[in-house]
This record gives sequence, C-alpha cells and structure tokens, in this order.
Amino acid sequence: MRYRKLSPTGDYTFGNGQADFYKDQVEAVIQSVKTRLLLWLGEFFLDVEEGTPYLQGVIGKHDLLTRENVIRKRILDTEDVTGITNFTSIIDPDSRKLSISVSVSTIYGNTDLFEVTT
Repeated sequence: MRYRKLSPTGDYTFGNGQADFYKDQVEAVIQSVKTRLLLWLGEFFLDVEEGTPYLQGVIGKHDLLTRENVIRKRILDTEDVTGITNFTSIIDPDSRKLSISVSVSTIYGNTDLFEVTT
C-alpha cells in the first residue's frame, strides 16, 4: 500500500518526493482507516456510494451494537487490515462528537491504539 502523508493540519504533503508517502507500512493503514472513518457516506461528489454511513447506521436512534458493527465493518473493509485487536466508541451527547479508539492488525504488523473523532 502506498499512501500520501498528511500534514498536522490534515492537508496532503508535497515537495519531498517519495518522503511524502507511506509505502508498505503500518502508518499507511492507520491513515487509511482514519480517512475512511472521517468520510461520511455521500460526501465525496465523485462517488456518493463511498463513505461511513453515520446517518444511516451510527448516530441518532441506533443502539450501541448497531453503531459499533457499522464502524467495525468500515475498518475491516480497509485495504490491508486483517483484524481489530482493540475497539471502543463513545458518543459525547454534549459535544455531539463520536470518538473511536482502535488498534488493528495489518499485513505489515499491529498498530498501537489510535483515535478518530468525528
């Protein structure tokens, strides 16, 4: 897997040739999982079928099991992910934010716990 690195502000990095990419590394898979979880279903105008179905299966009247199954499936469908080794999700009703903490096993090795907040 080859994946362009993101800057600390979430923009693509440019100007450093191959150093701007993760290649066959755990970090590439982590970034892929993060960006897939941050993309909402229907948000990308070139492919409205791509994205995490937050409105359809995560937020609102959906229970914990439904929510976690939708998120787990999205993670497991990420290229080069072979399994989930640690997973929690918490919705903060005050801030209306969903925080996902996850570590995954990949074809390149296991990841440390990382967090995605939407």
